[in-house]
Amino acid sequence: QVQLVESGGGLVQAGGSLRLSCAASGIIFSTNTTGWYRQAPGKQRELVAIITSSGTTNYGDSVKGRFTISRANGKDTVYLQMNSLKPEDTAVYYCFVTMTLTYWGQGTEVTVSS
Repeated sequence: QVQLVESGGGLVQAGGSLRLSCAASGIIFSTNTTGWYRQAPGKQRELVAIITSSGTTNYGDSVKGRFTISRANGKDTVYLQMNSLKPEDTAVYYCFVTMTLTYWGQGTEVTVSS
């Protein structure tokens, strides 16, 4: 059974930083594509960052240069380092992993105050 558990969300002032974590069980992150989406109130879910099994990363345009995705293979954990946060980064952040199916975490809320 695949389970993803996110943590690290919270309230931060604009310009601050947060690091989100996504811990997996029942799956090996390093052999699959994984990453983060976010969904702000009243908006569609938006791709934030992905990392492939080979380590290639890709970012949404709105977070390029500010967010960094990384993976701790031995721990089956994916991180999202978020710097220079803006109020428009406020959203629920969801971790996912894609195999033949896509699995999602429950989400962690990030609120950036101005």
